Amino acid sequence: MPMINPPKPQPGDRVAIVSPAAGLPGLFPLPYELGLHRLKTEFGPEPVEYPTTRKMGATSRERAADLHEAFAEPTIRAVIATIGGDDQITVLPHLDTELITANPKPFFGHSDNTNLLLWLRNRGIVGFSGGSVMVHFGRPGAMHPTSADSLRAALFTPGPYRLTESFAYGDKDVPWEEPGTFGTEPVLEASGGWIWHQPDHVAEGRSWGGNLEILSWLMMADKEIKAPEHYEGDILFFETSEEMPTDVEVYRILRNMGERGLLQRFAGVLVGRAKSWFFTNQDTDRATYTTAQRQAVLKAFTEYAPDTMIVFDVDLGHTDPQVVIPVGGTIRIDGPRRTITVTY
Repeated sequence: MPMINPPKPQPGDRVAIVSPAAGLPGLFPLPYELGLHRLKTEFGPEPVEYPTTRKMGATSRERAADLHEAFAEPTIRAVIATIGGDDQITVLPHLDTELITANPKPFFGHSDNTNLLLWLRNRGIVGFSGGSVMVHFGRPGAMHPTSADSLRAALFTPGPYRLTESFAYGDKDVPWEEPGTFGTEPVLEASGGWIWHQPDHVAEGRSWGGNLEILSWLMMADKEIKAPEHYEGDILFFETSEEMPTDVEVYRILRNMGERGLLQRFAGVLVGRAKSWFFTNQDTDRATYTTAQRQAVLKAFTEYAPDTMIVFDVDLGHTDPQVVIPVGGTIRIDGPRRTITVTY
């Protein structure tokens, strides 16, 4: 299917702010308001809030209606999610394919927004994994330069963009209900940068993926996952959330993707840094956890697609900084040169 890269907004344009996953701005207004302020003052677009944006418990139909209104309104030039959640899969049956495909616009979101991003991809519209208002824009203290640069390019500038390798990262959450949280930037820890597996060639293809847990739910529900041959030569990307699945769970999801014939189709793989801390998992040995996650991925690919080039610890998910990954756009992984280039 030919892919449409929707026209980019410009500073001053109106952009829709929606919560198709969960109305968490209603519970945590501080990162939300900060994110809106940064979007407007540092980037330039005019944010337009929709009825369910701050409404916890909004029905699937109500959230779909917000998306329809945002895509149909001609003065809205992009659609940005506030945050993720856990039931966006129930919104998909209510989406109007004809309306949205007739009005393609850049959509930004991560985590549970994997649902909508893959829905759009299956209808020929490139979307963007990343850029959530409360997480990406609403980072305490200041936006991370790597995040801001990637987001600015994805939002405004079409064409190739070389991802920046980070040598410091963070994944410890802070209490969003406390005003003092937002006065200082998160503390980052040193890291070793990207980890390359079999980087002896170049892989280039259309991107597919998102949050691994959401991918597994879509497969269980038999929604938005096409036949394996549809992904021949594509680039897979995935990451895990604050729910911190065990290495056994990660292996089993990938094993089942292999049994379905999916893993064998991808020309290359980008794996996000594994989030290894959350309020309910503070005592996890983080180094042991992240190592076990990499080993689980390698085990699955060794069994089903042993020649695949994989890059680990790319900043594309629930850790900080966070780069934007196109969904349905082109990704080029140059193993010999150790570079990753996406097309926004």
